[in-house]
Amino acid sequence: MQPGRYEEVADAAELPARLRHVYWIGGGSGAGKSTIAGRLADRYGWRRYATDDVMQDHAGRTTPEQAPLLHEFIAMDMDERWVNRSPDTMLETFHWFRGEGFELIIEDLLRLPREPCVIVEGFRLLPHLVKPLLAAPEHAVWLLPTPDFRQDAFQTRAAPGEGFVWRTSDPAKAARNLVERDHMFTQRVRKEAERLQLRTIPVATTMTEEDLEEQVTRAFGL
Repeated sequence: MQPGRYEEVADAAELPARLRHVYWIGGGSGAGKSTIAGRLADRYGWRRYATDDVMQDHAGRTTPEQAPLLHEFIAMDMDERWVNRSPDTMLETFHWFRGEGFELIIEDLLRLPREPCVIVEGFRLLPHLVKPLLAAPEHAVWLLPTPDFRQDAFQTRAAPGEGFVWRTSDPAKAARNLVERDHMFTQRVRKEAERLQLRTIPVATTMTEEDLEEQVTRAFGL
């Protein structure tokens, strides 16, 4: 997110109060954010806002000046995105990991009614961007997949015909790059959340959806 963009959305000092009805689930790729958000929305009658679902809309609402990394990514072919670059480069230049377009999430949330509560989920919810918006720290949690969970994710992404990696010239390498990038992203989110004293939950393959839902429910103080 570019400095100063919040002023275009609302007075930054007012945002925690205006977003008091919002709960946030961030974290690593494939950690169950969407599943748990959906379960809690059904359980409590909340509105669910999935940041993945609005990525295309948000891309169309930005200019190259506002989101340079995003527009560079859009111009790449599939091999340039996932095969030809190192996982480190993929991590450092991935637009959503750098907070580009985050202010559009806030714009969308401010347009929604304050009742019922809203549960927001997605990897775009970086701890340092969310913390200034929290009226209460327990309104946010980050789900962090463990190494065994990431291994399962690799096997899923490498399965024949599964996912966008099969639109590259080397699906196996693209899958390895993607899983390694996601691993580094998860580690970054963990360290950032710990530094900011925000709640995280490790997600392992042995954890059931019910277990994870219960842990998130407790984290939210519900």
